[in-house]
Amino acid sequence: MKRMRRLTPLVVITGLVVWVISGCSSDALTGMTAPPFVLEEISGAKVSSKDLAGKVVIIDFWATWCPPCLMTIPELVDLQRKYKDKGLSVVGISVDDPEKVTDRDLVAFREAKKINYPIVRANAKVVQDYFADDPNMAIPTMFLVDRQGKISEKKVGFSPGSLEKSVRKLL
Repeated sequence: MKRMRRLTPLVVITGLVVWVISGCSSDALTGMTAPPFVLEEISGAKVSSKDLAGKVVIIDFWATWCPPCLMTIPELVDLQRKYKDKGLSVVGISVDDPEKVTDRDLVAFREAKKINYPIVRANAKVVQDYFADDPNMAIPTMFLVDRQGKISEKKVGFSPGSLEKSVRKLL
């Protein structure tokens, strides 16, 4: 019985990890205009959704402590490199607690991971705007926004290669 109690949390955690990695998705916002935002990049510059108008945009909600997020980053870096000249922009929105992960930490993280797209900090408004329909916000969550500013897809979790297929359809 004691062994069963120790296994149950492990089974639950394993199930959650598999669920997140499997790339479950929701389309509640599909077809809606992406909520506007102006957020501060970790280097101090402002990143505005208005500046991304006319581009295909991947908005990635993530955190440094999230294993599936860490698996997604190399794919996002590659997509930004491959498709930037065709009109793709990736924006990473960190949901890390600023008291635990400082801007300096995020700058060092960006350099270590060779992230080639802006990283901004989430605020309560952007989280509310993008996750109001989802009380169980999971990360990573990526919103794909088409050139008309509409959310074409919401992807939750890590699913290798699925982002590139979606991006190619929008470009």
